[in-house]
Amino acid sequence: MSCDKKTVAIICGGGPAPGINTVISAVAKIFLEDDFRVLGIHNGYQGLLSNTPSVIDFDYETASKIFNKGGSVLYMSRFKPTNSDFNTNFIVKNNVKLLVTIGGDDTASTANRLTKYLKTNNVNVVHIHVPKTIDNDLPLPDRNPTFGFQSAKDQGAKIGNIIEEDSRTTQSWYVLSAMGRSAGHLAFGIATSCHFPMMIIPEMFNKTKPSFDKIIDLIISSIIKRKIEGMEYGVAMVSEGVFHVLEEEEIKSSGIKFTYDEHGHPELGNVSKSNIFNILLQNRLRELGLKVKSRPNDMGYELRCCRPIGFDLTLCSLLGTGVKKLYDEGYDACIVSANSNGDIIPLLLSDLQDENGKIPPRLVDINSDFAKLCIQNLFFLKKEDLKAAKKYLDEPEKYLFNTILNW
Repeated sequence: MSCDKKTVAIICGGGPAPGINTVISAVAKIFLEDDFRVLGIHNGYQGLLSNTPSVIDFDYETASKIFNKGGSVLYMSRFKPTNSDFNTNFIVKNNVKLLVTIGGDDTASTANRLTKYLKTNNVNVVHIHVPKTIDNDLPLPDRNPTFGFQSAKDQGAKIGNIIEEDSRTTQSWYVLSAMGRSAGHLAFGIATSCHFPMMIIPEMFNKTKPSFDKIIDLIISSIIKRKIEGMEYGVAMVSEGVFHVLEEEEIKSSGIKFTYDEHGHPELGNVSKSNIFNILLQNRLRELGLKVKSRPNDMGYELRCCRPIGFDLTLCSLLGTGVKKLYDEGYDACIVSANSNGDIIPLLLSDLQDENGKIPPRLVDINSDFAKLCIQNLFFLKKEDLKAAKKYLDEPEKYLFNTILNW
């Protein structure tokens, strides 16, 4: 039986980010006030295109209860349908007039394909996308953060401060890894918030080819500098993004055992990045005759479903209500965004995509004053440390920070 009431359908794709429930809540409440029906569909496109979808039929109280909760009340899925998976069943049966997608560029691109399919079948549905990622790597206006990033960074800083205190208490080192497929924003944000003595992000290899040896050399440079300063402890933060700028042969020849996909590529998602770096570090320390305790710790999944902080509660509320503004103004097939003044701005995927149809990631601006000053405050060997470093290293000049990075 079809529904006469106009309906908004909401789906979530990809991985979690703090603030998803805030967006869902804001969208639901503002459309409910305008007498729409609001349906949240579990399991993303898999649910939307299923013959037996599982849904939440929102009322105002249900929407209000989830406003500041972590995670997502709608179960998420990375299912990416082919055109042969498309159908009009759910959309027509529930009189869906607006599809709200929450996710990355893949989720948005799939929605554009789906709405084009629907139009060819005489079913017109408006699509508005709300972009989310804790990686902060979408090129939004004014370099505004993606929703979820600030909350993930805040949670990471809380954990990082505890780990740093453990390193001091136990007089040992920690090697941390933080999420970020191609950009180092999260690792940079956590490391600078915690004043870690060393951080390594992919953007730092702008003048040299990245390698495991150089990453380990940077950590050892920090360890020796701290020893010279009388400190036998510290934390080195390494962005997982450095894995994605390493050549595949470099990864395969590291001596680390990986599982491989059907194309013969290492499955990086199945391994602990910090554990790999720590093993390589311990091997090198033994070769150098240095007794340094170090432990690995990955920061990632525990950051994605934390409660959103005030910044993201405000931003996600703005984006959620911004969906209604764009819908009322007749926008379609767009991304909702906001500038630094808080003005809602519609973006098209084509506004962000390059000539190949890909959205190039927004990287940490390594040449900004902010980045330069933060890097300047790290602990690493400089030329004036060479004499003191001779106590620990036969060839300390190999571990000069600027030499390693060719800066």
